[in-house]
Amino acid sequence: MSTWQDLDADGQVVEVRRVQPYQATKRYVCPGCNQDIPAHTGHLVAVPVEAPDLRRHWHRGCWEARHRRRPGRAR
Repeated sequence: MSTWQDLDADGQVVEVRRVQPYQATKRYVCPGCNQDIPAHTGHLVAVPVEAPDLRRHWHRGCWEARHRRRPGRAR
């Protein structure tokens, strides 16, 4: 699993992890578009360095567009 640090839409430092499809065993809701990330779908997990319990699972495209759009907007 690859990991790197980045900034979320609010400028907070987060550790970003790539989740491979075989690792994704549960369904999540992407905070970028409010749509499902089905089980067995590759995606990213953003874990705030200061609050790891607030981790969020994102579609890769939604994460890349996080600074250009408001959270929860449909694609």
